[in-house]
Amino acid sequence: MYQQKGRKNKPMFEFKFHILELTLRVFLGVLFFAQGYDKVFRVKISGVIETFHTEMESKHVPSFMLVMAAYYTSIVELVAGAMLILGLFKFYALTLLGIDLMLVTCAFSILQPMWDMQYVFPRLVILTVLFLLPEKWEIFSIDFFITNLK
Repeated sequence: MYQQKGRKNKPMFEFKFHILELTLRVFLGVLFFAQGYDKVFRVKISGVIETFHTEMESKHVPSFMLVMAAYYTSIVELVAGAMLILGLFKFYALTLLGIDLMLVTCAFSILQPMWDMQYVFPRLVILTVLFLLPEKWEIFSIDFFITNLK
């Protein structure tokens, strides 16, 4: 696959974008999946609720909101993270994770208006890039195989 003078090696160039999409998608999926796995199976959702209950109560946040947010973020991070790793229903997984990031941002902003975004911001950037990448770059995914079976 050598380039001839004056010609661009288009297939190799496009392949780099396929690898880029795969790398970003799996990387983000692993980050969210690991966090969700920890919240669901190790710490347990009840432990997540207990961790934030006292502080949220002192900020006058109703308990039902904390419980709903804890369940949503824990389950979505686990399931949508796995979906990203597999490349299954990517658009829906990214949408659910975008909502997850908004909830987390709201919660941390309530607890401490000036908080360190070192864990949230990189995820937001990668999520945004994945939303913007064209679908034709998603060849290493279950979604690609499903759409090409037709």
